[in-house]
Amino acid sequence: MGQLTGGDPSLLRRINSAVVLRALRDTDCATLTEITRATGLSRPTVEGVVEGLAEAGLVVERAAEEGTARRQGRPARRFRFRAEAGHLLGLEIGAHRVVAVVADLDGRVLGTQTRDVDEKAPADERLERLRGTVAELLRRTGVPRGSLRAVGVGTPGIVEADGTVRLGTALPQWTGLHLGERLSRSFRCPVLVENDANVAAVAEHWQGAAKDTDDVVFVLAGLSPGAGSLIGGRLHRGHGGAAGEIGALHLLGREATPEALLSTTDEPLPPLDEQAVTEVFALAREGDGSALAAVERFIQRLVHDVAALVLALDPELVVVGGWAAGLDGVLDPLRRELARYCLRPPAVALSLLGEAVVATGALRLALDHVERQLFAVEGAVGS
Repeated sequence: MGQLTGGDPSLLRRINSAVVLRALRDTDCATLTEITRATGLSRPTVEGVVEGLAEAGLVVERAAEEGTARRQGRPARRFRFRAEAGHLLGLEIGAHRVVAVVADLDGRVLGTQTRDVDEKAPADERLERLRGTVAELLRRTGVPRGSLRAVGVGTPGIVEADGTVRLGTALPQWTGLHLGERLSRSFRCPVLVENDANVAAVAEHWQGAAKDTDDVVFVLAGLSPGAGSLIGGRLHRGHGGAAGEIGALHLLGREATPEALLSTTDEPLPPLDEQAVTEVFALAREGDGSALAAVERFIQRLVHDVAALVLALDPELVVVGGWAAGLDGVLDPLRRELARYCLRPPAVALSLLGEAVVATGALRLALDHVERQLFAVEGAVGS
């Protein structure tokens, strides 16, 4: 990148700062000469930018290691990005648990805290359990609340851009909840709320099975399955945040609910009863005839729902996550069905992140927000 001249000086300073900061973040540490070479900026410009970043607390000079001094003269000064200059929080709000993950500005996880919550708990109780989980995590890791730069949240439901849950049938009192606003009262930084399947797709693209794939569908399997998708590496939310709600497909002329499909009796399973689902899958693995039939019914419904989404989006990869037990039985039927219906069937894989996928994706939301603040420059220079 050549030296930028002319135009708005403040804009050029922001651009140069972003370029230098990214170069430092991409390496362990670097000298002024190495930064100059990496960025293409002049030595005086780099020196001024590094000084400003150091004053802002984002860059620090790295002490010379013992035994590395040159025989003549002082060793070259080395600088590093201060990942500890701020922190990020990723939150999962689920039917049976809440999870909090704290990380530094490099996305390196410093600690995780999980608490169980009753599936019938009202919204206030669930949020209070979440606040207690966050407080315990920050206390245990020694992270000051004031150092948080952004908070990402993954939750079931259709989520508006402002963090309002437009429709959330999985959690009591969730529909219409101004979740982003409620959580913002506990933090002095931006709070970003997103659907759980969407953040799961983001997580798999960041650290999981879709690391090398930009067109991917993540299926959050469950009694109310959902899906998140990335197109060209970008999250596809749809016009109102409802993209991927495959759990609603049973309403299109299909009378049997997932709870009925997975039942081994004449009565459907209780809504959102993950333990009951786990028991059905366990019985099926042991060869129980009724359980095998129930799992087969459920898998057929799931693969048809996923096939509809695949036909619409043509992803390179479908990642399946959700229940830790029994999901491996979905892969072969899903591959067969997609081969039947799709001109170019995608690859199919299990989630590599397991139960951590939603909280990890929420953390990535927060990291994306901070990176836009640190590296993106408004009013970009025209080409």
